[in-house]
Amino acid sequence: MGYGRALVVLMVVGAFASPAIAQRAGSSMEQPLFEQVGMATCYGGSAVGHETASGERLSKHSLTAAHRSLAFGTIVRVTNLENGLVVKVRINDRGPNIHRRSRIIDLSRDAAGALGLSPCGISKIRIEELASDQLA
Repeated sequence: MGYGRALVVLMVVGAFASPAIAQRAGSSMEQPLFEQVGMATCYGGSAVGHETASGERLSKHSLTAAHRSLAFGTIVRVTNLENGLVVKVRINDRGPNIHRRSRIIDLSRDAAGALGLSPCGISKIRIEELASDQLA
């Protein structure tokens, strides 16, 4: 497949995918308020359906994440530095826990999948704070 055909395929796929998922690094005009680079993983498993630190229920289908210090409701752009895939998520939980110090964010299953992480995968990522919906 030639370069032109591959570009057309990417454009068509992007037209039908969710705008929060169908992005590659560098495709957003929003300027970050905060930036951090580190490792990310998927979480959930037996915690799905339980209350997060913000009080909402953990859903593997929502585009949410756990971070140690960012305010609940903060929107962050997460870029997988290994493949360039990007997803925007909302912080609604605390973590990763103390036993996972090398990790800076835990992603819901669907958010991790949008970045190309396998269910038990770990990847080097960059997070950039974009906005906050003013939740305390």
